[in-house]
Amino acid sequence: MLSTAVSGRVGLSLGIGVSAWLRGSAMALTKIRDPSLRYSTTAVKGSTKSFSYVIVGAGSAGCVLANRLTEDPQESVLLLEAGPKDLTLGSTLLSWKIHMPAALTYNLCDDKVNWFYHTLTQKHMDGRVMYWPRGRVWGGSSSLNAMVYIRGHAEDYNRWQREGAEGWDYDHCLPYFRKAQCHELGGNRYRGDSGPLHVSRGKTDHPLHRAFIEAGKQAGYPFTDDMNGFQQEGLGWMDMTVYKGKRWSTASAYLRPVLHRANLKTEVRCLTTKILFNGSRAVGVEYIQNGKNKKVFAEKEVILSGGAINSPQLLMLSGVGNADDLKQLDIPVVQHLPGVGSNLQDHLELYIQQQCTQPITLYKAQKPFHMVKIGLEWFLQQTGYGATAHLESGGFIRSRSGVAHPDIQFHFLPSQVIDHGRIASKVEAYQVHVGPMRSTSVGWLKLKSASPQEHPLIQPNYLSTDIDVQEFRECVKHSREIFAQKAFDPFRGPEVLPGPSCQSDAEIDAFVRRKADSAYHPSCTCKMGSPSDPMAVVDPETRVFGLDGLRVVDASIMPSVVSGNLNAPTIMMAEKAADVIRGRPVLSDPGVPVYKPASLETQR
Repeated sequence: MLSTAVSGRVGLSLGIGVSAWLRGSAMALTKIRDPSLRYSTTAVKGSTKSFSYVIVGAGSAGCVLANRLTEDPQESVLLLEAGPKDLTLGSTLLSWKIHMPAALTYNLCDDKVNWFYHTLTQKHMDGRVMYWPRGRVWGGSSSLNAMVYIRGHAEDYNRWQREGAEGWDYDHCLPYFRKAQCHELGGNRYRGDSGPLHVSRGKTDHPLHRAFIEAGKQAGYPFTDDMNGFQQEGLGWMDMTVYKGKRWSTASAYLRPVLHRANLKTEVRCLTTKILFNGSRAVGVEYIQNGKNKKVFAEKEVILSGGAINSPQLLMLSGVGNADDLKQLDIPVVQHLPGVGSNLQDHLELYIQQQCTQPITLYKAQKPFHMVKIGLEWFLQQTGYGATAHLESGGFIRSRSGVAHPDIQFHFLPSQVIDHGRIASKVEAYQVHVGPMRSTSVGWLKLKSASPQEHPLIQPNYLSTDIDVQEFRECVKHSREIFAQKAFDPFRGPEVLPGPSCQSDAEIDAFVRRKADSAYHPSCTCKMGSPSDPMAVVDPETRVFGLDGLRVVDASIMPSVVSGNLNAPTIMMAEKAADVIRGRPVLSDPGVPVYKPASLETQR
């Protein structure tokens, strides 16, 4: 989930605060050196360097792997990133757009840090072409997203095991969530307190957030004090990857703290174009940097961490994928794996919007005077409305009776979002982002051509099943029910979206087709599974089937999409994969209690 109502426009006039911020900021960017320019691994094959591991993609998974694999001083790592660093030394504004939480919508339309993907036209969504921003920068999409920290439900991981991902059940995943995390509320059996990834709760205490949680209770849903802990089900306060008022991406958490290591080398602005094979063994990669073609070799493994679009694209460009498709593009087949690019899954969401009768939303925060005031406070102190993405409350409910665990997610926002936050709010309003978590529509991606510079064809097949349409009807109805509760009486004005004229199932369905949008959670395109599954791409140790020295570690290897945002699960997967790659015993914590509803005969 990337969108928020405090538009990037909050920062339009912030340049005047830079010099003062540099004197007082905890970030102190002017003191940061660039160790990645000082260190290199010098094992050489001819004139071409080699490393123990070559990692393609410095995103949510790649930064974790670079950190953990270089803990062993005997191993060397090269981390390749197609985009720039997330800190631009010498720049006037010093990459504040990434690090200021409220300015995140700037990154959604900045092609310097964004791949700018678009889908094919969607037959079941009025023929619309959907916009898919993805991170192309240190930190990947963790440098673009709305910083919501959600793990998903325990049953998602138990389902993975049933789907062939042996050893990826909740007992084996929870310890890696804890290992990654440093929660400001302290540790327990569910939360970590000493990991690199700082996680916090919102600080604004906005009355509309309190009203949303209270309205949920009035509608009959439980309150949960930690939707990442014992009880996901219910409404409550959400966790965020924000630390001391700044975005805490994987670049901040995992990469920059270890740039001093002599066994870590980073390269930026390099587009990896092909995996190099010696027979069935991956031995390195080719990439383009500054207009030059380069090669680098991996003595142990090549690890793809480009995400659900880039990783399958690179595999196919390298001859790993559906042989019939590759032959049509004259790409020599190295390994026939029809699952590469298949099984594409994503979350859709809607905005249900209500006018607010009191001037307490974030509407005025987008006015020039308030933007400057908010921006200067953040530059000087990293506090205030600039230090949050404002998605501070939300929750999970079950759409209907018989559903075993929550399948609808809410993110509440005390403002109005229009066009991914790229257009200013029109009125004082609040909204809930709502969507089904386990939709049954499955899509694919394929190469458009054999050129690495050309984006692949992306076909998510949104709303292609009847059950997905029905679940969205329930999303609209349950959201309206919550907004109708007594807790919102002091604030409730006319409904903005869908609007009072949208009442029948047919009218709601039309609204969904017209307005639903991606929550930016593409996954599952190189799914993990058992050798008996012809559509599996990697085994439970993340190794690509039929090939040696090649792994994929990112959201693409999820067997099925989890019930929540994807950043936290992707980080967890990379933590676990790092132990597997290093040959270390995997962590386990069997028998952790998980909430179950008293009855499945009712919806709540």
